[in-house]
Formats: sequence, C-alpha cells, structure tokens
Amino acid sequence: MNEHSPPVTGASEAQALTWLSLQQERAPVGHWDELRGKATPLKAPSSSAEDQAISAAWQRFIDPLDKASKAREVDLNSRMTNLQRQVRDNGITYNVYAAADQPQRPWSLDLFPLMLDHRDWQQIEAGVMQRMQLLERIMADAYGPQQLVLQGQLPAALVQGHPAYLPAMHGVAPVGGRYLSLAAFDLARGPDGLWWLLSQRTQAPSGLGYLLENRQIVSRQFPQAFEALPVQRLAETYRTLIDGIKARSPAGSSAHIALLTPGPYNETYFEHAYLARYLGLSLVQGNDLTVRDEKLYLKTLQGLKPVHGLLKRVDDDWIDPLELRAESTLGVPGLLQAVRSGNVLVANTPGSGFLESNALLGFMPALSRALLGQELQLPAIPSWWCGEAAALQDVLPRIQSCVIKPTYPYNTDRHSFEPVLGHSLSRQEQNEWAGRILRDPDAHTLQSWLPLSHQPTWQTQPNGSSCIQSRPVVLRVFAVTDAQGGWQVLPGGLARLGTREGIASMQRGGSSADVWVQSPAAKALKPTSTGGQSQSQSQSSTSVSPHSPSPNTSSIPAASDATAQRQRLVTSRAAENLFWMGRYTERTENTLRLVRLSLEILSGENQNQPCLLNFITRMATRHGLVRAGVPAAGQAHRVFERSMISGLWDQELATSVGFNLRSVRLAAASVRERLSPEHWRLLEQAESRFFKPSEDPMGPKKSTAGLDTVTVQRLLADTSQMLAALTGAQTDRMSRDDGWRLLSIGRHIERLAFLSDAMAEAVRLDLIAEQAGFDAVLDLFDSTISFHAQHQQSRTPQALMELLVTDPDNPRSLGWVAHTLRGRLRRMGTLADGATLALAEGVPQLIGMPPESLWPYPSPNPSSDSSTPLPLLATLTHCQNAAREVSDHLCGLFFTHSGEARYSVSA
Repeated sequence: MNEHSPPVTGASEAQALTWLSLQQERAPVGHWDELRGKATPLKAPSSSAEDQAISAAWQRFIDPLDKASKAREVDLNSRMTNLQRQVRDNGITYNVYAAADQPQRPWSLDLFPLMLDHRDWQQIEAGVMQRMQLLERIMADAYGPQQLVLQGQLPAALVQGHPAYLPAMHGVAPVGGRYLSLAAFDLARGPDGLWWLLSQRTQAPSGLGYLLENRQIVSRQFPQAFEALPVQRLAETYRTLIDGIKARSPAGSSAHIALLTPGPYNETYFEHAYLARYLGLSLVQGNDLTVRDEKLYLKTLQGLKPVHGLLKRVDDDWIDPLELRAESTLGVPGLLQAVRSGNVLVANTPGSGFLESNALLGFMPALSRALLGQELQLPAIPSWWCGEAAALQDVLPRIQSCVIKPTYPYNTDRHSFEPVLGHSLSRQEQNEWAGRILRDPDAHTLQSWLPLSHQPTWQTQPNGSSCIQSRPVVLRVFAVTDAQGGWQVLPGGLARLGTREGIASMQRGGSSADVWVQSPAAKALKPTSTGGQSQSQSQSSTSVSPHSPSPNTSSIPAASDATAQRQRLVTSRAAENLFWMGRYTERTENTLRLVRLSLEILSGENQNQPCLLNFITRMATRHGLVRAGVPAAGQAHRVFERSMISGLWDQELATSVGFNLRSVRLAAASVRERLSPEHWRLLEQAESRFFKPSEDPMGPKKSTAGLDTVTVQRLLADTSQMLAALTGAQTDRMSRDDGWRLLSIGRHIERLAFLSDAMAEAVRLDLIAEQAGFDAVLDLFDSTISFHAQHQQSRTPQALMELLVTDPDNPRSLGWVAHTLRGRLRRMGTLADGATLALAEGVPQLIGMPPESLWPYPSPNPSSDSSTPLPLLATLTHCQNAAREVSDHLCGLFFTHSGEARYSVSA
C-alpha cells in the first residue's frame, strides 16, 4: 500500500520533518497511520526519508502552512482557538441526557480533517451503494415473501424474532417504491489500508447536520489547503435526499415534508433544528401531528395542513403509541395506519431496525451472492452470531481476540449492553462472559477485533503546550435515495475520534473531525460538461459547499414550489413557545429595570425618601422580587437590598430575573429552527453571563454568592444591554408571520400590564408630586431622555401623561403599546373565525386623548379621599384588565383549545 504515501524529497522532505517535529506520538504498532499513509511497522522508527515521509494528501495540506516549528505551533493554536470559538458562536451542541437546569455541551471538533484520496473513496462509494441495494432487497423480503428465512439463509431470530421487526408492516408496499431513503455506515481502516464495515444505521441515523457544520468550520481554518487538494462538495447530496423524498411521496414535487424530532432535550436536537432550517423542512414533534382519515396532518394556527413526507429522528418503537409503545409521547397515534394506506412517506419506512443488528453482518456475503449475484466490494468485520451452535462452538474459545456485542442493540426488550473488548478482560472476566453467552446465546454476537487506523489530532496539554497526537478514527458515511430510486453516497462523512485506547462514543466524550474526499485532478482543473457525465462526476463538478450563494445547488425549493410554499406554517406548539418567549423576554426586561431602579434608590441620595421606598417595596413585593416576610425598604435598607439581590438567581422563585431569563432560552430552544445562529448565541451569552458573572469577561468566573452591590449593578446593566440586542433580533431579524405576531403580542401584553400597574402605583402613592418620584417613573418607563428632549423642565403631570400614556411615537408609552397590540391582533383576524378582531376592540384607544382628560387642571391629590377619582386610574385599570383578557383568550384559542373556536386543530 505504499502508493498511499509516495516518498517526498528536497523542500517537501524538510517541510514534512518540520511538521513531524510537532508530533508527540504516532499510530500504535500494527495500526494504519493516516498521516503517513501506511501501517506503523514493528521496528522502531528511523530517521530515514521513507520512515519520515507523510502521505501525498497531508503533504499538500501542510504546504500552505510553511512556517518554522515554533511559529507553526502558535499558528495552529490560533486556528484551534478560532475553531472552538466558531463552535460556540454557532451554538453547536451535543448533550447527554440534557436537562433544563444543565448547560448545553459544546460539540467537540478537531482541527485536522480526515483525508481520503480518490482511490479510497472509490472503494467506499461502490461498496456502500452495493450494500444499500442489498439492504433494500432484505427489507423487501422480510416484509414480503420472507423467502430468506424459509430457505434458511437468515435465522428467524434475526428477522421476525428481532424486537425492531414490526409485524404490523408485513405485506405493506413501501410508499414511493423504496423502503430506505437514508442509511449510515460506520467504517474503519484496517492495517491493510482497506476500509471495513463495522455497523449500519437505518432507523434514524444521526450526523448529517454535524458534518455540515464540521465542513463549514474546518474549511474556513484551512481555505488554501481546501482549494489545493481539491475537496468534493456536500450540498448536492442533501438536495438529492429531499428531492427523492418529495418525488416518491403522494404529492410529488409539491409535497410538504417535515422532520420529526423527539424535542429539545434530545442530545442531537441541535442537528434536528439545523437540518430543518438548512433543508427547508417543518421541524415537528409528535404532538404537532395528528392522523385524520388515515392521513397525516400538521396542527397549525391556520388549521390542519397535510404532511406528505416525514424524515424521522425518532426510533421506530416510539412513533405510534397506538400500535407500538403505548407510553410513548414522542410519536403520532395512527401513523402506521397512514403509512400502510400509502398517504405518507416515512423515511425510513418503519421496521428497518432489525437491519442494525451486529449479527446480520455475518450473513451478508452469502445474501449478496443470493440476492445480487455479486461478491461484496466492501468487506465487513468478521462476525459470529452465537445463536448458531456451530458459530458459537467455533468462536467462544477465541473470546479474548473478539469484541462482544449485543445482537439487539439499543433495545430494552432484549438483553443489550455496551460492547466489550475481549483482550481487555481478565481470565476470570472472560469466563464470566462466556457463561453469559452460553445462557443466552441469541443475545450475543462476537466480532473480530480490528486495529483501527489512527488520525493525527491537535491537542493542548495541561501545561499549555500543544502537539500532534494520534487518535483512533471511525468514519460514518451516508447513502441517500434519489428521485429516480437510485442511490447516491455523500462525498464525505463524519469522522469520530476516540481516546488512545479506543473509540469513545460521543456520549462519553468522543470527538469528531471533518472528512475531505479528494476529487480526481482532471475534474478539479477542468470541469466537464454535463452531457454524458456519470452521476458522481456531475455531482463533483456542480455541487457547492454549504451556505454557498449559488442558486443551482442550494436547498431552496424550485420556483414552481416556492409559490405554493410561500406561506410559512406555524405549528401550534411553535406558536405557544414564541408567545411565551416574547412574554418571558419582556418580563425579564421589566424586572431588570425595576431591580436596577430599586438598587439605585437604596444606594443613592434618595434612599431616605419614604414615598420612594414605599413605591419600590410595593412594586418588588407585587412582582415577586423579594420573598414574603422581608422587612420593607423603609424599615431595613440593607436587609431589603440583600434579599432582592439574593433572589436574582433563585430558580425556585418563578418571578426572579434568573428564572425568566432561563425561561426565555427554554422557550427559544423549542423553536430553534426559526432563530438565526446570532439570535441563539445572544440568548446563550445573556444567560451564561448572568449566571456566571465575572468582572472581566475574559477573566475567571465568579460565584453569584456574595457579590457586592456595585458588581451586581454592573452585571444588571450588562444583561440589560444584551436583552436590548435580543429585542432587536426579535424585532428586525425574524419573518413577520403569525408566529412572530404572537411573540410580539406576548411582549406587548407584558409591557401593557407592567407599565400600567407601575403608573397606577405611582399615582396612588402621589409619587409624581416629588421630583425624585417623577424621575423614578420616567426611569422605569425608560423615557428619561425622551422627556428631557420634548418637555425640558416642564415637570407637570400633564406633560408626563402626554409622553407616557398618549404619545403615538414613544414605544414605552401605554398608548403606543395598546395601539401596536391592537394592530397585531387585527393582522391575525383570519384565524379562529376572526376571534382576535373582537379582542382588539377590547384594548383601550389612548392615542389622541388630551392629557387633561386623564389628569385635569387643577391637579387633584390622587391619595386623598376625593369624591372625584382621577380619570387616569380608571384608564390604567382598563389597560391591566385588557392585558389579562387578551392573554387568557389567546391561550384558550390557540394553545389549550378550551374555547369554542370551530377551527380547533387538536380535535
């Protein structure tokens, strides 16, 4: 296999030696070394050119990085820092048993790509396409005539006896003529330099979104190398996948396709949201869908909308609680019947899980000869199913050289366990495993242990130094079905890196790498015309990288589809989360401003003014910013202040700033596909900054306990600035559909209620009569600058009413808020039989009212027992009642469906 690493001489040799000086360790003896393009020999490496040579691909990769050893280390550290920053900025996460109170774990990505030359890729591509064809034939037989079992070519225990086999789908022809639309294959390179199949995924294979992000980030770190190699692009295969699903679905090219996700607590939810946004699919959860008359529908604000295709990321067991797991809340009752009726294409067709069995690999060579009349081009790791007596007798004595794997992985109905390396077990442990296998042989499969190839990675040591280290690598590649029913292999994949000892799953801290598949030199230099091209040639010359502006290869629907799909559907679940996202954002801003005002009063020259202290006490108590029993601000300044500060981060206090800020992020997580990466990054940064404050953003993090008042005030100011940016993202960076209108309505309901309550409290306490109180009200309304610009020193109640109640241009005036709220409700008048139009009429019209009609001359004393109450108080009460009524009616109309609206999408 020396052709993988032709010797280099002269300047190239010096370049390679400079590069290798950064290498702390090379691939273990007997393992293929991806950097050198050959297996590591038994003898110790020498200083000869042959031993120090690196592969041609790696040589071309490092050529643009022509620096001295120390300078190169600094350069690579800088690139790694940029890479990690990009991962954080893009919000790429992979969570393990994600919980609402745990931070999301950033995706782990290495700096160096796994590079495959064209000869390697030819073996992989041909082998994967052949295996895709074979899996399709096995599925057709298993859910059709079942001749493979009847003729003894497959054991019944691995088909009908597999927990993932669905008898309910037997005899059902696949919608669109194909059972499989997508499959993933895990491969490893052996010491011989050839690629071997380790496993296959057909139920809900993951990785398509992560590998796109890997490509985008890593290619930006090495743009010259990416162009010089050159690397095949990815985007066309994604278009092929969606076009294939649409073409084979009942509605053809105008089909509505959705991506079914378990929800935001799934460890790969980032990928689900990313793919839905990238591919232009509706991201849905099980309760977003319903089956009516054997057809699948999406619950939207506009009513039930048909769904013709479903790209699922939920395992088959959980997709239909009526026929499968009754306890499932992830699926859709009646979905299997809709599939059986041919009304919806599910990718992949439910029931493909038995193909993932490790035991099946041992039967594939014979099945290929029987079904395809061909020998397998991509060999699989030798596998023995212990349910066969002959195989058990043959392999059990060699358990120390095998990997013990479950026959029925990822299934709770049969015995499942994590793979175990035989050579890592003691003699006693080997005997114990042999006993387990003999007691339940069907549940165990043994596979030969394959020394995995090792990929160079860039590692930073605890002492701050950096170096190249070697890590085992497994490659996941994807095959998709096109519109004609053929198959394409994505020219790249997801490389998973392990520890020095072996592959660690992503759940256990493994890492990933981009995969660069080189194009043939001729195609890179001179793209040929499309006439007479093979499928793979056309793909290489026309496909583009993700996020490319080229209209020919993007995932944008064709013009004929765009008109039909121009109205963005808003699911009931998304609408509810957007509504509460808006409400929690405004609540956070309101409570932040109230706390900041209170702390300024308690620490400033007005800290002994009884009226102000009474105002902040009543407002803080009413809005839950201090716990019951805390002395009033006028009785114990510092006790009240410390109580208010300690409650900022109280997660049990549903009205705290921290609770509301975290609630914004949780609501946003459920609609992440609707948010830009910048929007999501603002959310995460605001929450992280608030819960882990530091005086220096680049300095060490501090605990929130024991922070002094000045530090807290600075933290609140920083958080307010980030929320202002977040408000801008919600206002200017989101499409004005019904979902956005509900978000805006949620904000204006909260603003109307809070500001009218604050004004009413200030009026009752006669706060406006004092200059300090007058200024406090302006501050709480965030209108100090506007007042000084318009009224200068005219500190009359009427001037205040004009700016804070009736002004049509001040977004913090009650009139502006009420007017905007009415407008949003009217724009939604096409929904719920026009129910929002009546709601709009109930919101008070304040713009145009003379300020004197609210606060007449001469000004009465609001706190006196006058027989003529101030008209303003009645108006403020009307505002508060209107905010509550709009909130209650909207929840009944669109979220709980407790009203009488005939359009209800849940029944």
